[in-house]
Amino acid sequence: MSYRIPFPVLATLACGTIAIASAAPAQGKAQDKARGGALGEKIDAATVARIRDEGLQRSQVLEHIIWLSDIYGPRLEGSPEKEEAAGWAMKKMKSWGLSDVREQRFPFGKGWSLEHFSAEMIAPRVSPLIAYPKAWTPGTNGPVEADVVHAEIASEADFARYRGKLRGKVVLTQPVRMVRMLDGRIVLRMGEKEIHEALHEPSPAPAARAGGAGASDRFRAMREFRDRLDDFYKTEGVVALLDRGTDADSSAGGSDLSWYAQKVDGGTIFVGSGGNRDSTAGNGVPQITLAVEHYNRMVRILDRGIPVRIRLDVKTRFHDETTPRGFNILAEIPGTDPKLKDEVVLIGAHFDSWHSGTGATDNAAGSAAMMEAMRILKTIGAKPRRTIRIALWGGEEEGTLGSRHYVSEYLGDAETGKTKPGYDRFAAYYNIDNGTGKIRGIWMEGIDGVKPVFEAFTAPLRDLGVEILSPRSVTSTDHRPFRALGLPAFQFVQERYEYNSRTHHSNMDVVDRIQPADMKQMATVVATMAYLTAQRDERLPRDGR
Repeated sequence: MSYRIPFPVLATLACGTIAIASAAPAQGKAQDKARGGALGEKIDAATVARIRDEGLQRSQVLEHIIWLSDIYGPRLEGSPEKEEAAGWAMKKMKSWGLSDVREQRFPFGKGWSLEHFSAEMIAPRVSPLIAYPKAWTPGTNGPVEADVVHAEIASEADFARYRGKLRGKVVLTQPVRMVRMLDGRIVLRMGEKEIHEALHEPSPAPAARAGGAGASDRFRAMREFRDRLDDFYKTEGVVALLDRGTDADSSAGGSDLSWYAQKVDGGTIFVGSGGNRDSTAGNGVPQITLAVEHYNRMVRILDRGIPVRIRLDVKTRFHDETTPRGFNILAEIPGTDPKLKDEVVLIGAHFDSWHSGTGATDNAAGSAAMMEAMRILKTIGAKPRRTIRIALWGGEEEGTLGSRHYVSEYLGDAETGKTKPGYDRFAAYYNIDNGTGKIRGIWMEGIDGVKPVFEAFTAPLRDLGVEILSPRSVTSTDHRPFRALGLPAFQFVQERYEYNSRTHHSNMDVVDRIQPADMKQMATVVATMAYLTAQRDERLPRDGR
């Protein structure tokens, strides 16, 4: 039977198919179709109830995260660790009965692994150092001891100032950074201010996101200077380069919102990349990021004319690209409708991680939620009309390489405007990449007509906290290559908690920062959204369509 009922009532129903009316009155079939068929949206309440029961009562999502992070992590793209984690994930998805479980390989460059690391200050006092080598940095060829100097090189004039003075030295490359007390906003939860901003603040213009006019020229100049500086360090015979991480105190993590979360020091290290993965990989100077407190101490000692000496041992390994080292993982639940089964509802998250933690919140959380969503649907015997496919992306940390490869292989080229057969069979894409916090809604990317559809889809999820349908576009993750083609692709709105302040690309990105109850909610929401999208008579609206 079908009924037209108010939104709150739906969450209490556990059987039948419900047709939910739009909040706006019907104005004819033509306008209904233009709005994406949202009027009279059908909701399979019985299947939604089974999804909720399985996802919330018998969840396996934390177990997935433990395997991906504690056992196999970190999963730096091109590393043996990611290959091993992929083998486990593919075996697991096959055991659930998913179809066409496979890898999709793409060129990446050399892989990198850390095999051993130790660092300690040995004069004027012995002190173990909290530190981590940067990705793709070379090793020290065994233990080395060296004097430490503080040399900030920021302009062409500085080359002459330090030429001939750095050989055999370990160089501190940055100034002291003040360490504030932890009395600011560290754990970010969405309150009224953040919800209002998500619902009402417009997306920034593309030029604003890119840094405005001349941003590309400035970036090119910075890159050229960085290359000359790297050559200078190598030529001068520097033993190693030490930094204390970024100066940035907060980050919106791709949401473009002005949410504020103070970066946590206290031994937390935000580690970047320290070398290339092309044919020049391993030719530079070892680069290491220290906890800011340990870095600052050495600078202060040197400023008072007291020598500092350090002992280092860095052993790394580069892995040649004899076969493409980058890869995505794909699997699916085949569609059952003769007319719609070749259309694809895609869910995904990046499987690769950074290397300094175990990649738990960034992004085993997203990958595990997507895997669990597929397990839930398979376990309850869901029979989607369209095919539901999972994609666990590779190379996101290096610039959404995996999702861009998928789009170019199956869907089309945004620069030329040429499309491929998969373009017309693409229904929607849902992405997770903001940590362990529960889903609060969805960024709708300014796509006309999708709001009333999502109002109906999220009605049975309101009691789980899913309430924000924001018109904004967001950046910096794997839905962007799909959006470049005008396809309906979305990032979920999530609670950020410690993602920006503590765990993103840091040594604290570990399983202990995961919130299990929220992970159950995430997987349940994704399974519901994917299933309801697969059941619609029409695809989701696209840009201008």
